[in-house]
Amino acid sequence: MDDLAASLARLTAELVAIDSRSAVSNLPIAERIERELAGFALERLDYTDANGVAKRALVAHRGPPGGYALSGHMDTVPETGWEEDPWAPRLDAAGVLHGLGAADMKGPVAACLLAARSLPAEVPVTLLLTCDEETTKAGARAVAGSALARSLGLKGIVVAEPTGLVPVRGHRASTDIHVVARGVQAHSSTGEGRNANWALIPFLMEMRALHARLRVDPAWQDPAYDPPFSDFNLVLDNHGTAVNVTVPLATARIKFRYSRGVDPAPILAEVREAAARHGLELRTAAEGPPPELAEDHPLVRLAAELAGAAPRTVPYGTDAAELQALAPCVVLGPGTIETAHTPRERVAVADLAAAVPLFRRILARGAA
Repeated sequence: MDDLAASLARLTAELVAIDSRSAVSNLPIAERIERELAGFALERLDYTDANGVAKRALVAHRGPPGGYALSGHMDTVPETGWEEDPWAPRLDAAGVLHGLGAADMKGPVAACLLAARSLPAEVPVTLLLTCDEETTKAGARAVAGSALARSLGLKGIVVAEPTGLVPVRGHRASTDIHVVARGVQAHSSTGEGRNANWALIPFLMEMRALHARLRVDPAWQDPAYDPPFSDFNLVLDNHGTAVNVTVPLATARIKFRYSRGVDPAPILAEVREAAARHGLELRTAAEGPPPELAEDHPLVRLAAELAGAAPRTVPYGTDAAELQALAPCVVLGPGTIETAHTPRERVAVADLAAAVPLFRRILARGAA
């Protein structure tokens, strides 16, 4: 393993070892990353999330204004399904680093840091490091409003999510739908309670039909994406109620993902009307619009030229939905999304090492 690969493996392992799930404070990992940013102007964007947890996004810049930025997020999904310690990084004999966040996206963040630090002072270098990407995108919104970032006149942003170093010119964005039914808690044998699930089920039947229609009706599909239909994913929660208790609170959460070619408004109107019809509480939270650049956009052409790969679209989302308010975004990073969000998450150190010179070339072109 050469010096670059060894440095990447070491830094990625140190970042993986820090628990930075979206539900906990990311200050420890933010402070560790700050130690890699000597010589950079640094803006700390501190906020408290909806659960009262302290969070910090970072904007770092060195050199003249302008140029391109590299972006990554510090948070991870929960450790669901892991049988090994998810925060005990393991480098196997094949040079693959295992651990929660290795690919999504602590390894890519490490590659961004090493690429940015290694460029000469006359090259403009910007790093946009977010938190809460896996949940609310609040860190990306903070970065999009950053005084430092907005002062730089950025030409474009490379969001370094794992794409196998294939440039992604567009992806879906989402609206989170939160529906609540309320009942009355009692011992279920007494017949005195009211189970909130029975109030929720008629609404869910309508959502099931809507989900099926999205998958078969060409009017609601975008052939530029694979799969062409929008994601309409349902999660149910009875908040720990025991089976011998009538459910006092039933929550349905739906993530509705759509591309730029799909108008979400009629679908959201159907959801709102169904919730009102069944007497349910509803709230929604939308990301920014789906980011999508044309194949001949200068940033897309540059990424495709330097990566040696044709641009594509993907069905998932990234911080680009919010960061596009600062500058055009392309998604391009090492590793594969296939193991992200699974208990088998991993990234090949060789892939991280291949990203560093690519990021350097993109940043250097920003100085031209």
